[in-house]
This record gives sequence, structure tokens and C-alpha cells, in this order.
Amino acid sequence: MAHVRSLSFDSLYQSIPHSPDEADDDVEGSQPKTPTLVDFKIRWVHLLLGCTILLPWNVMITAMPYFFERVAGSGIEHTFASYLSISCTTSNFMFLAHATLTSKHASPARRARGAIISIGILTFLLVLSTFFTMPPRLFFLFVLVNAAAQSAAGSYLQTAVIAVASLLGPATVQALMAGQAVIAVAVSGVQVVSAVASTWGKSESSSASDGTAEERSAFFFFTLSTLFVLASAVAHHWLINTSTYKAVAAPLEQHSTKVSHSSTDPTSESLLPRGKSEADDDWRQAVRLAKANVTYEIAVSYVFVVTLAIFPPITASVLPVNPETHPLIFTCIHFLVFNIGDLLGRYNCSFPFFLIWCRKRLLVLSLARTLFIPLFLMCNVQRPSMMHSTPIINSDFMFMFILLLFGWSNGYLSSMCMMSAPSVEHNPNLQGHEDVDVAATVANFSLVGGLVLGSAASFAVKSTVCQCNPFTA
Repeated sequence: MAHVRSLSFDSLYQSIPHSPDEADDDVEGSQPKTPTLVDFKIRWVHLLLGCTILLPWNVMITAMPYFFERVAGSGIEHTFASYLSISCTTSNFMFLAHATLTSKHASPARRARGAIISIGILTFLLVLSTFFTMPPRLFFLFVLVNAAAQSAAGSYLQTAVIAVASLLGPATVQALMAGQAVIAVAVSGVQVVSAVASTWGKSESSSASDGTAEERSAFFFFTLSTLFVLASAVAHHWLINTSTYKAVAAPLEQHSTKVSHSSTDPTSESLLPRGKSEADDDWRQAVRLAKANVTYEIAVSYVFVVTLAIFPPITASVLPVNPETHPLIFTCIHFLVFNIGDLLGRYNCSFPFFLIWCRKRLLVLSLARTLFIPLFLMCNVQRPSMMHSTPIINSDFMFMFILLLFGWSNGYLSSMCMMSAPSVEHNPNLQGHEDVDVAATVANFSLVGGLVLGSAASFAVKSTVCQCNPFTA
């Protein structure tokens, strides 16, 4: 895993000098401002923080069977997954933009601490929800608000943690990114264990009739997630009190304090014209790079448009063909299979043989993922017209195999697009090293924008499955 992240990081920031003068500048500028050798404990803390950043999304989509059980028979179960996805992604998109724009005005330590505490409280509320029975529509609203709030907190945590990790050096960034990749597999693995424990000794009919298996599984799952967030909070508290953190993050903490003070200082008004000019320059640079890298941005965006359009709204509605397989365990395993595929796709980017830098080829491969939509609809998707008919793909193994390829292509293509767009070596449209961070930021927003569009598209795909109006059925 460390090898994968090392390749991705180097690909993002490697530059090629175009003249002797520029080469000298690059060499001088490439000297690390902070020690590259970071204590392994600090890297482990960033691994935990990376897991915490994506924990809210993984908790929500992996607990889908529990949510389905609570809203069953209310008429909203058909579109619950779509509403949940669009709530998470829209909140993430809006608050990530705000967190990025205000990052210089806030202390990374305080922002990260507040975000972690918020995620912990919101996850604990999900634990409490397993003890109470609410009306389906009230429960529906509770979950959507909780999901949106967790996504917002994750956005602020992401900007705060990445800012400090980049100052601590590539090894720390690699640990942070590794945590984000591992959490999906870990969470879905825990959910499978919880589901098996909840259904142990129970027949399929008894477990499916009263929802006790889903409720018990959700309780174990939410409790473990809450304990993990608490551990992350303790680790972060230790981190911000280390001498390394205080030395490296001092510029960020001090700058946020200066900005706060300057907002109430009349003498700071003389700095406003210069600040406005710099903001205009940043905006023009972002627009220029957005136009230059539009092929990469469409490719990475469409990867997640297809993914969120059918995962999990459609894939989670596929039931096992084998009647002896418990639906809860089957659904939980399906999340694990997708996440393993996604992780393998990212891992393949560490092998030169698999690397594709051509923007046109990446775009074609991204568009080709549309074929997965009809493939999944051929599986044992529950819909009115096929309640008593045999699906075209009448095999649980084939469904899982297609899902594995689906996850693999998601991880591989998204990683290649994010590696290629800000690479000075492989993207001739970049004018120099100063374009790297902006190109990466624009590509990241395109990725999140794809998540939002995919969540919205899931309503159209869902209407095909339920053969109804997805907003009213």
C-alpha cells in the first residue's frame, strides 16, 4: 500500500525543468522545508485520520440494510438510497468548497478537533436510533440530516488534515491517503462480521420477518464506528501536542490568528487591494487550468457519475439467487467485494505496465463504464415485472464478479485521472510547478461534482428498476 501511495504522490509533484535557470530554481525550491523523516507514530495517526475522513460515507452506505428495514412499507424505501447518496455528496461538495476558501482563516487543529467530535456525536446518535422506533418518514429525515451533517464535518476535517500532512512530507501524505483507501474495506468487513453474528443460528425467514438481524448488526456496527472515532480523537489530541506538530504547523496556526486579528484592525485596510488582486490571479489560474484539463475532469467526473448512479441504489437491491443465502449477509458481502475491487484498482497504479497517461484513452475508458448499468439490471434486481421471472444473469458468482470489475475500474480510472491531471511530466498543458496544486484542486472538485451528478442520476436508474416515479413511489 505504501508503494502505491508513493507512486501517486511522486506522479503528482514531479516536474521537468525547461531551462538551466528554471532547473536551478526547481532544485532550490525542492528542498524540504521540514524534516522528511517523521516519527512512525505520527504517520499512524494520519492513517487513522485518513480513515476518519471517509468514515461517514462508508458508515452510511454500508448500513443500508438497516435503513431499508426501518422504512419498509412506507413507500420511500425504493428511493431511500438515492436520497441518501445525493444528501451526502451535495453536502460534501458545498462544505468542501467553503472549507477550502476559508482554510487560511481557521486553525487546522481546532477545525480538525471540532470535525472529529461532530462525527463522533452524529455516529453515536445512529447507535441510539437502534433502541427507538420512529415513524418511517421521521426516521428518513433523521438519517438524511445526520448523513449531510457528517459529510459536512468530513469536508472540514479533510482540508485541515491534508494541509498539515503536506508540510510533514510525502511519507505522511502517503499514510493519510492509505487510510482513506483502507477504511472502505475495513468498514465493509466489520459489517459482514456483524451481519454474520446477528444472523447466527437464525433462519432466513425469522430474521427477515422482524428485522432483528438488521437492528443488531447496525448496533454493533455503529458502536464500533463510534469507538473508532473516539480513538481518532485521542490520537489527534496527542498529535497536536507533539513538538513536531507545533514546529511544522506553526505557520498555519499563526497565519489563521493573524488573519483573524487583521479583520478587526483598521490599519489592515491598506492590504485589501493587494489581496483582491491575488484572489483575481488565483481565479484566472483556476479557470485556465479547468479549460486546459477539461478532458481529465470529464473523465474523473463521469467515473463517479456511473458509480453513484447504481452503487448502492441498484446493487443493494440485488437479492441472492441461492435461497439458502441470507439477504443481509449477501448485501454486506456485496459492499466488501466492491471496496476490495476499488482497492485493487488503486494498487494496480503502482505497476508501470498498467499506467495510462493519455487523456483521450482515460476518457474513453471512463465512458465505457456505462455498460455496467445494463449488466447490473440483468442481475436479480427486485422489480415488479420480474418478481416471478428468472433474471438474465442468474448467478450470484457472476454478480459478484461484475461488481468486482466495477469496483476495480472505479479505483483504477479515478486514480489515473487524479495522477495525470496535475502531473507536469505527463500533462503538457501545465505551465510549471505552480500549476500543480491548482490542477489537483480543480480535478478534486470535478470528482466531487461527479458524485453529486451520479447521486442525482440514481433517481432515473431507480425509476427503471421500480418502474415508477422515483420521487413519489
